[in-house]
Amino acid sequence: MIDAMILPLQRSLLHPPAQRLAALGLRADQITIAGFVLGLCALPALAFGAHGAALVFILLNRLADGLDGAVARIVGATDRGAFLDTALDFLFYALVPLGFALSDPAANALPAAVLIASFVGTGSSFLAFAVIAARRGIVSHGYPAKGIYYLGGLTEGAETIAFFVAICLVPSAFPILALVFAAACAVTTLTRWHMGWRAFSDEG
Repeated sequence: MIDAMILPLQRSLLHPPAQRLAALGLRADQITIAGFVLGLCALPALAFGAHGAALVFILLNRLADGLDGAVARIVGATDRGAFLDTALDFLFYALVPLGFALSDPAANALPAAVLIASFVGTGSSFLAFAVIAARRGIVSHGYPAKGIYYLGGLTEGAETIAFFVAICLVPSAFPILALVFAAACAVTTLTRWHMGWRAFSDEG
């Protein structure tokens, strides 16, 4: 919901370190993969109840997710980079609730399953819109530098990060927070379905 508003600030903050990384010869793909590996480490940390460590890994993953795009804008974006960034991001998002489910199945498994299902809704509607938009040559004016069409909604990147931070800081609240965020994701999915229905209607 607020990604477009904070994007200029994000880019101004990440550009200097991205320049240094590019000068060192690091490629965007390498940063993407390194960030995903860091994100993977959040899974066992959450499963064993090390929520502080998990939060560090989650934030490092999100930092890498910003830096890979910043480096790509400096050295040149590629289709492979856009593919890796999107594919690994969606898997990472599902690993966080899975970690909570593993840590306390009795309390967290059902809310985690509902949350992951809601992530499937937001992710599939996002990707389906991007595929058809690319085929029709539709460009996202709000996110012109993105590798694929970026369709916004109530729950975008900033809201998801805030949610991950909240459940790591207050893990006992995971069941209720997961269900609340899943409901917000359902709203995002419904609005994206509506946008796709209208944007791709042959009747206009």
